[in-house]
Amino acid sequence: MEAYPQETPEDWWEVEALLDSCFAPGRTGLSSYRLREGVAPVPALCRLRRDRTGIVIGAIRCWPVRVGAAPALLVGPVAVHPTRQGEGLGAALIGEVVERARDGGHERMLLVGDWPYYRRFGFEKLTGVEMPPPTNPERVLGLALVEGAWDGVAGEVVRAA
Repeated sequence: MEAYPQETPEDWWEVEALLDSCFAPGRTGLSSYRLREGVAPVPALCRLRRDRTGIVIGAIRCWPVRVGAAPALLVGPVAVHPTRQGEGLGAALIGEVVERARDGGHERMLLVGDWPYYRRFGFEKLTGVEMPPPTNPERVLGLALVEGAWDGVAGEVVRAA
C-alpha cells in the first residue's frame, strides 16, 4: 500500500471532517478558500495518510491558481489529526506533494503560513504577490520548483480558469 495515497472522491467527506477537527470554525471564510471555490484541486497533489485502522489522520490538497499571468499551485490546507500532531506527518505530506509537483512539471507553489515552519521545505516570503484580503503579506510564501520560477512574478493571486 502506498504511504500517501491520492485522495479519491470517496475520501472527500472524511478529509473534510479532519479539516473541521484541525481548524477553527469559519475556516471556509478565509481568503484562500475563495481561491478554491468552483475550482477542482489537482488530484495527483491531494494526498492523505490513514492510520492502521483506516482512519484519515493527515491530508494535504493543492489547487491551481494564477499570479498575474503565471500559473502556480496553492498548497493547503495541510491537516494532521490533533492526536497525531508532532509526529512529522505534516512535514512528510508537504515533502510528498513538493516532490510530486516538481516531477509533474509544475514550476511554483505558494501558501499562506508561518515562514519559520515552511522555510525548511524551501519556501520563502514573496514580495509583490497579493493574496485576497485580509491575508497578512508576511505569511505569503512561495517555493520555486525550478530555478528562477518566481523571478519577475508578481500581482494578484486569482483562481485558475
